[in-house]
Amino acid sequence: MFNTIAALVAQSAAYPSVAAFMVAVEAEQSGRTPDQIRAIMGHNLDVMAESIAQGVQGVKSVTGLTGGDAKRLDAYLTAGDSYLGTTALTAVRNAVAVNEVNAKMGLICATPTAGSAGVVAGCLMAVREQLGLTRAQQVDFLFTAGAFGLVIANNAGIAGAEGGCQAEVGSASAMAAAALVCAKGGTADMAAQAVAITLANLMGLICDPVAGLVEIPCIKRNAMGAAQALTSADMALAGVRTVIPPDEVIQAMDRVGQAMPTIFKETAEGGLATTPTGLKLREQVFGQA
Repeated sequence: MFNTIAALVAQSAAYPSVAAFMVAVEAEQSGRTPDQIRAIMGHNLDVMAESIAQGVQGVKSVTGLTGGDAKRLDAYLTAGDSYLGTTALTAVRNAVAVNEVNAKMGLICATPTAGSAGVVAGCLMAVREQLGLTRAQQVDFLFTAGAFGLVIANNAGIAGAEGGCQAEVGSASAMAAAALVCAKGGTADMAAQAVAITLANLMGLICDPVAGLVEIPCIKRNAMGAAQALTSADMALAGVRTVIPPDEVIQAMDRVGQAMPTIFKETAEGGLATTPTGLKLREQVFGQA
């Protein structure tokens, strides 16, 4: 078992890939066979694909506060005149789609949380055709993301209520960045660099859901996380390295999360949640000021 990014990189060197190492670890821990473990992850993959397809068609949240943005992004993507380009904008659209389905109370795969579920799924579905990923390779993508996410979860946490949105969207973005690196043939060390770059860039991000709901600004932050993951992956693949080691970045994120005031930890007591409009929306939904 591994508890640090350094250990993950070192121990995975004995296996064909980080994904293969993660499957072996899971098999040892759970008692399931590798085929059983991969089948479970394959089901998660299918849920991700379906949530994106549903969201792109256009959905509305239960509260009516959000919805339809993935469909708007899809139309803009089809027009072919974006700054981001096809891959990045597709990842953004996909990320929004997943979290709009979540706000609709639809079925999504928490990766690593429901509030950040769009990032990994969004990035994977955006690059699978570009890279020609087989189903097995797409499943590997998820195991790679999970391996790095496991270290983050065990050393800094992944819950907004514990460490702010840096712990949710930040972790999801780091996981996606690592998997993107490996999916394109990068090394485990490059993936670790992408993790560190991502977490450093998103460190301090607060969790301030309007009306306490996982809608505003959560959905759009998934879009930002997907774009950051692609940026970090490209930087790492280009040979850019982090000055602060990945494990130290995770430790710093944990300290920032612990020091963060509770008003910025999913309590809806600060940030956008307490703007005049945010308070009006809370009253609109719950009938209270």
